[in-house]
Amino acid sequence: MSVSSGRKFSLLPMLGHTKGKRSPVTCALKCDNACTGEVCNTSSNSYFRDIASATMSRRAALGFGAAGALAVAFGSALTSPESAVAGGPGLSAAAKNGYGTSKLKFTAIAPVDAAVDAFTVPEGFTWQPVIRWGDPIFNDAPEFDLGKQTAAAQERQFGYNNDYTDILEIPGSKGRRAVLFANHEYTNEGIMFPTAMPAADVRKIGAAAHGLTVVELERRNKNTPWSYVKGAGLNRRFLNDTPYELTGPVAGSPLVQTKADPAGRTILGTLGNCAGGTTPWGTILSGEENFNGYFVAPGTSDKDKRYGLTSKPTARQWELDDPRFDTRNADSANEANRFGWIVEVDPFDPTSTPKKHSALGRFKHEGANVIVAESGHVVAYSGDDERFDYLYKFVSKDKYIEGDRKHNMTLLSAGDLYVARFTGSAPAAEITGTGAVPSDGGFDGTGEWLPLVVGGVSQVRDMSVEEVLVYTRVAADKVGPTKMDRCEDVEPSLHTGKVYVACTNNSDRGKAGKEGATEINPRNENRDGHIVEIIETGDQTSTKFTWNLLMVCGDPAQGDVTYFSGYPVDKVSPISCPDNLAFDSVGNLWISTDGAPSGIKKADGLFKVTLEGAERGRVEQFLAVPRDGETCGPIIHDEERTVFVAVQHPGEDGTFDAPLSFFPDYVPAGTAPARGQARAPRPSVIQVFRTDD
Repeated sequence: MSVSSGRKFSLLPMLGHTKGKRSPVTCALKCDNACTGEVCNTSSNSYFRDIASATMSRRAALGFGAAGALAVAFGSALTSPESAVAGGPGLSAAAKNGYGTSKLKFTAIAPVDAAVDAFTVPEGFTWQPVIRWGDPIFNDAPEFDLGKQTAAAQERQFGYNNDYTDILEIPGSKGRRAVLFANHEYTNEGIMFPTAMPAADVRKIGAAAHGLTVVELERRNKNTPWSYVKGAGLNRRFLNDTPYELTGPVAGSPLVQTKADPAGRTILGTLGNCAGGTTPWGTILSGEENFNGYFVAPGTSDKDKRYGLTSKPTARQWELDDPRFDTRNADSANEANRFGWIVEVDPFDPTSTPKKHSALGRFKHEGANVIVAESGHVVAYSGDDERFDYLYKFVSKDKYIEGDRKHNMTLLSAGDLYVARFTGSAPAAEITGTGAVPSDGGFDGTGEWLPLVVGGVSQVRDMSVEEVLVYTRVAADKVGPTKMDRCEDVEPSLHTGKVYVACTNNSDRGKAGKEGATEINPRNENRDGHIVEIIETGDQTSTKFTWNLLMVCGDPAQGDVTYFSGYPVDKVSPISCPDNLAFDSVGNLWISTDGAPSGIKKADGLFKVTLEGAERGRVEQFLAVPRDGETCGPIIHDEERTVFVAVQHPGEDGTFDAPLSFFPDYVPAGTAPARGQARAPRPSVIQVFRTDD
């Protein structure tokens, strides 16, 4: 089997090696078959420190106190730019009032077979697209025509494979107008374009389908669904030639200078944008993740290998059109160093220059999520989505000033960078690699944030600040953090200040020559993933924390050893491969998934998890996405009983001539479209809302 890229074909190395519903096509196009290569992190630093004997009780381990958080108040269902801070230093108003009862009540759906091409929601709910791949967002953009695609048209239309999304209210609109932001992570040319299309056209249109989009939304009132507004003043596409300002210590460094940009301060485009975050001042953060798959590099240096850069031709072969994607050329030797950053976008100013923030380090950022600490400093958490890589935290140099948006938009340009080390509380002998719970009743322990850059000074031997931030993985290796099972989304709760880390999976854990199970990553060949809960000691700027596992994922009915904070395993919805995280207005955690429990083929979905009280650990499935699709970018507006998700790569295993999905253009629901309508699946942002009252 092969995947088409115009007239070029590449083999699928993951064919026969994926489990559950994961497609080998996704592996090839999204992450450059990362799991088939050697693990990027071959450092010999201590992975994890287990306490040799049970000298710390579970209660003691968690008793260091909850973190304070100067939290942004999301009292309304929409986020507003420069939202008010609730009640001064401390937790959000919602936290002070305790966990409430969500207005979004539903009966959990049963798991849906992965071969079903349908978008499944609970009884009493319905769904419709907000915007789809190819929808025109400017007045001069043509309507989407699958058979007549051009690069010029795609540049004026909504991009492909939307991942992170958020919806922010336009001030003064009384909830009737908003902006939607979306990442466009990658493309699948094999189902987007006919095989007869010239390869050069395929490359140009595919490139135009990457990047970011901002588009205005409108609705009649809070009880009606959203529609996007073609030609609205805030609509914008961010493309491969969009200039980005590089901020922070690396700006101007020789490590990022190229012939085209000798100043090393202006970067064109953003790549591999996966998850993201929304700041308290109303800007959007986007994580550049699998950027390595877009570059041909010498592939021989330790730094190349540490970042997964190789000398093989890329899947999309943009290097044939643009020499900057071939870093073997001296003129563009540093081009790959200009990707792998956190991007900040102002969705309310279509003339603004987006930024790439070097102070947050360079690695495969899944995203970044911000909370304002009790001290007033801004803290951003970010995971490096690679097997055996690390969890990071950034603390701003300056403090947040309520109402001063211009000042607050500088906060991510300077500050301190840390990487996490975890210690377990159970004896190492009790961590068997099966996921079985230790004798103290849970997985827990303590941790510390190891400094990489503090006060503008490198804390890593033989590395300058610029080197630490450009080669952050290499720098982290030297200080001995804990190697994790693919940290993806990292979300601080504005209700409690606790931080939740989605560890998606790591099928290499415990294999020959690789680290086995530890308490923070308790399962060998971890195909189903787990969720870490972190409690900072003091406020969010602390260098010490305690931690526990909220859940060890899987399907108990299939015999998987699972853990849901003590909640009965026979009463949860089976869940695997947690990816993106979100919270509702009363503090429940919502999880979108990228992979079904190993051994069964069920569709990805969105799940609600209760975090407090007797039902802590209860998992309820809210929706399931169509065949081959992934659930991304959840937005929970439970006060309006509405949920949004981005559906990525539906019908991934199909071809242009033989599509496996017709999402979302079912005519009628569940059937193929009529003659003349789009035949390809279209990644889309979807809204789900109640219809029974």
